[in-house]
Amino acid sequence: MSGSKKKAKKNKRLAKALYEAELTRLQVELVTMQRWVTATGARVLVLFEGRDAAGKGGAIKRIVQYLNPRSARVVALPTPSERERGQWYYQRYIERLPTAGEIVLMDRSWYNRAGVEKVMDYCTVEEYERFLEQTPVLERMLVDDGIILVKYWFSVSDTEQEKRFKSRLQDPVRRWKLSETDLASITKWEDYSQAKDAMFAATDTPEAPWWTVESDDKRSSRLNTIAHLLSQVPYEQSEPAKVKIPERPDANETDRPDIDEQNFVPDHAGSLSA
Repeated sequence: MSGSKKKAKKNKRLAKALYEAELTRLQVELVTMQRWVTATGARVLVLFEGRDAAGKGGAIKRIVQYLNPRSARVVALPTPSERERGQWYYQRYIERLPTAGEIVLMDRSWYNRAGVEKVMDYCTVEEYERFLEQTPVLERMLVDDGIILVKYWFSVSDTEQEKRFKSRLQDPVRRWKLSETDLASITKWEDYSQAKDAMFAATDTPEAPWWTVESDDKRSSRLNTIAHLLSQVPYEQSEPAKVKIPERPDANETDRPDIDEQNFVPDHAGSLSA
């Protein structure tokens, strides 16, 4: 993408029924893929980057919705602490890499330095240039060690981004998603475009390529992301271990405490009118 603003395409939104049916099918495949990852000890690391309000979070939610949280983690780190700012830049991310049999999805990653930190002057020129030099080396080491690394860039048009910002402004459960840094992505659109182009030029490597997700249509972008992720993991089809539900034994004669001695959550639902 060049420095010019990206306009929304006139694509028709994917029908809800088609979306939900295919999402269910893909989520079943994700469960199968996770079963293979756990059984083989594979390590899967997926990085989600892109414009603010481009749909990264929604895609991540659909991926992990039915996965076993014991072996699938979402990493979304806050602003580094004073101690973390004194560490090697990659250190707090390295600590959260997947172990054997685990999937880790990073909702933003070390690429913060190539994006928001660069545009908002949160890092020095020297730190930024060192990042562009070191990152391909680091990622090559991860891949050489056997980690399956997949990097997604979620792309959204300027008009669609602004539409989503306005929607969040009116939504009390999503209002927290708007910050001064997020809103700066409007006034600094061109700066972010240039930073993204420089990042791709330096870190789009054969070992760890970038994959761009067109996300003006959230439904399509979620399906496209999940289908592609499945294609990047060489999992094999397998059936889950057979489980037999045992017969429930008869209740014994042991006296139990009176039920009136327990504290119950008030029946808020029962107070609602139809």
